[in-house]
Amino acid sequence: MRSKLHLPAGLALALSVAPSCTSDPVGPTGPEAFDLAGARRVIVLPSGGVKVEVGGRAVFEMSAKARVTAARFDERAQGLTGTWTFSREGEERFALGAVATRAAEGDGAKVRFEGGAATGSITVTPYGASATKVVIEASIGGASPSSIAVPVACDADATFYGFGEQYNGADQRGEAFGLFVSEQGIGRRPDVPPGGINGDRHTTYFPMPYYLDARGFGLLAKTPYRTVVDLCKTDADVAWLEVESGAPVELVVFHGPTPLDVVRELGDELGRPTRPPPWAWDLWIGAQGGRAAVLADADRLEQSRIPAKVLWVQDWTGPRPNLDGGSGVQYRWVEDAAFYPDLAGMIASLHGRGYRFLSYANPFVVRGLEHFDEMASRGLLIKKADGQVYEHIAPNGSASHPDLTSPAARDYVKAALRRMVVTLGTDGWMSDFGEWLPLDAVYASGADPRAEHNLFPIRWHELWREVMNEVRPDGDFVVFARSGFTGAHKSAQVYWVGDQEADFSAYDGLPTVVPAMLTLGLSGIPVATHDIAGFSGGPSTKELFMRWAELGALSPIMRTHDGNKKDANWAWDKDAETTLHFRKMARLHAALRPDLERLADEAARTSAPMVRHLVLHHPGDAEARKVSDAYLLGEAILVAPVLEPGKTRRRVYLPAGAWWHVWSGARFEGGAFVEVDAPLGEPPIFTRDGDRPELRVVGD
Repeated sequence: MRSKLHLPAGLALALSVAPSCTSDPVGPTGPEAFDLAGARRVIVLPSGGVKVEVGGRAVFEMSAKARVTAARFDERAQGLTGTWTFSREGEERFALGAVATRAAEGDGAKVRFEGGAATGSITVTPYGASATKVVIEASIGGASPSSIAVPVACDADATFYGFGEQYNGADQRGEAFGLFVSEQGIGRRPDVPPGGINGDRHTTYFPMPYYLDARGFGLLAKTPYRTVVDLCKTDADVAWLEVESGAPVELVVFHGPTPLDVVRELGDELGRPTRPPPWAWDLWIGAQGGRAAVLADADRLEQSRIPAKVLWVQDWTGPRPNLDGGSGVQYRWVEDAAFYPDLAGMIASLHGRGYRFLSYANPFVVRGLEHFDEMASRGLLIKKADGQVYEHIAPNGSASHPDLTSPAARDYVKAALRRMVVTLGTDGWMSDFGEWLPLDAVYASGADPRAEHNLFPIRWHELWREVMNEVRPDGDFVVFARSGFTGAHKSAQVYWVGDQEADFSAYDGLPTVVPAMLTLGLSGIPVATHDIAGFSGGPSTKELFMRWAELGALSPIMRTHDGNKKDANWAWDKDAETTLHFRKMARLHAALRPDLERLADEAARTSAPMVRHLVLHHPGDAEARKVSDAYLLGEAILVAPVLEPGKTRRRVYLPAGAWWHVWSGARFEGGAFVEVDAPLGEPPIFTRDGDRPELRVVGD
């Protein structure tokens, strides 16, 4: 099968060879620079690439030592459990030929390349008031290539933040990886190659071909296809972006001039998640086990004076033992009437007690359960090449997916989601999965499965957004999602960062939550949450639960999860000490509510994330740029969670200015590292605008 997909390692090898790097002189025809509207200037480089300046400031520059490169190849793709690997066969790579012409064209400028095996063009045009569009076209012998790779200059100050949700850190300079919707990896390990259930350091539910430079500009590749990046790893002077499609590569360059401006401009382009309702800032408790168990949880919360007002119940569709022995849920969109008799009445009674009720939905359709037979008979499920329903490996063993390119399939799923709200009274749900769509599925629309795989999360989340806009037009709902890709922003509201291991692992445990929230925020998703205390693996320990609860209290949405090993995992009510600790953290979260409300309003207007990397407010601070284990909640609260076991002190970098340590009230001068005590119950928090004593008066 002709492919547009491959491993990052293949890209690194291919782009290090001679055909992708050239010093051929630019042809003599046409000027070397073009002045465009909005104080833009396009400079044609000796390499044939382009540099875009706005008001004399460079916002995009292609490499002076490499040329746009087209490739053709065949591919092999492997992936059974939502985690994919790719390899190429018969690969040939061709740099664009010599510059034939460079000329003004319409309101922009265009450079044409001829005289080699690969021909093409680079066109630069204004794109609104604060962005510029760069379009790269290429062909090999007149035929569409399998991919087009763009060399971006990588100078000493270049940084690369974003790329959707990333777990290894914030600045990805020096990394090479693919951007393709995947399982993060279920209990992924650094010593095991990707494949099966193991991901690598960059497999992610929400990839995005976009980055932000700390100097105040950014770039988005508008494509549904897998994009592979090599960020100055193979060649320290070149950052390669390779889009695995023969279609023209469309780049949107955001001008800034500040990092926060870039995030706002990204939101202008892709849309902004809507503001959650006021009750979203209340504590959410994961409860399950049937009607009696959930109501008993509500009783215990009240008896313990835990200020929880949201219950989210994932097993409303019925319990299912997971393949590894943990507890899961049935994959359907109707309730288990035996497990939750009179669910509508139960939800109404909880509403009467002041609780909101959230449930669960995912896109798997399972033979033998509701939906499958009817959807199959009506042609609403994805198919194989032979026309049969496509059933593939799923976490429950096997399942299919709805064909969301079909209006009839969309309507069917929306009817099921609508019933959850209108008939049962649920206030929203976890919109899970969206990453397992096979790469060889056949769609009624004839859609390309390579593109449709990345587009599926957008289509899946569009369904609940359309339903909620219809039945709750006042915005009185919360749906929190996991999977995403470029464009999910228009539907999104809250994202959770996925299924971390219930441990302190730096590769897949508690420490990965902070960079995941940071990179989501940098990529235009401003409201994030996570599972207290992890999902897979475990069982979780008391210390892990308490430290994760601290991080939850200092996140936009504080939410617990029982995890895969519900009965063995530690929980808020396991012993009296844990309950007291959890109550203190819940009250800390409640004390932050005015800040959260204000930040949510700002996010709705500007896309500014609630959890912010220090670079958004301190872009010129070299130390601030490096931080991936602490964050700003807004602009004036710095959070440095304890992410390692057995630690009771924490070293923290404070940007320039005066900062007050919340727990002691002590004043520190920034622009330096400080070390503070961090016992359980006192995660390091610093405030910039003076002491905040109300944040430490949260216990009994």
